Amino acid sequence: MDRLIYLSMTGAKATMQRQEVLANNLANASTTGFRAELQAFRAVPIRGDGASTRVFALESTVGHNAESGVVQSTGRPLDVAMKGNAWLAVQALDGTEAYTRAGALDVDPEGNLVTATGLPVQGDGGPITVPAGAAVTIAPDGSVSAAVGNANPQVVGRLKMVTPEAPLTRGTDGLFRGPDGDLPGDPLARLQDSALEGSNVSAVETMVAMIAAARQFEQQMKALQGAEQRDQAAQRLLGTAI
Repeated sequence: MDRLIYLSMTGAKATMQRQEVLANNLANASTTGFRAELQAFRAVPIRGDGASTRVFALESTVGHNAESGVVQSTGRPLDVAMKGNAWLAVQALDGTEAYTRAGALDVDPEGNLVTATGLPVQGDGGPITVPAGAAVTIAPDGSVSAAVGNANPQVVGRLKMVTPEAPLTRGTDGLFRGPDGDLPGDPLARLQDSALEGSNVSAVETMVAMIAAARQFEQQMKALQGAEQRDQAAQRLLGTAI
């Protein structure tokens, strides 16, 4: 009887965790450059004396959906959309190098090129700084040019773009990192200027998956209730026999 309880209890917990992942995906359906998280269930045997025949269900995040989102033209010079499998390098809050597809860039009061959340954008030679009041343009190869007044544009840096060979790992801050540390810049990586890549989350598919997960949770709870009813019935029979 306790085998059924283990399966139903851990199955219900794993389904709740899956709902959290799906809810997070749905909440980011309109987030620039967001990559949907993927989920999977796996059976894990319980270790310990007297529990070798017990197995519980575990929800695991197997990675992210690597498909590109829809690219839309914005007409804003500081908006960039990575092409292919290219990623933009930024400096995370903990000081490490991280990667993102969110290309809504801006210039902070100190003249540093930053993301929409204020993270410094990495160039091939470090952070990129532009002169005050300069008009900034970004070329398809990532070259950043700045023009002050009527002066000719001058290249002030080049965005560091990487093309990972192995899947990146998503951190708790929502940024991605290489499995073995910082990745080298790819001189062949390209971007589309004055455009942004949208989220690759399908709102309809995610809603359907959430409904399926809710029904699965209900089935797990019914199995738990059934196990409790059978246990109570067995206790009544034993009490009568005694």
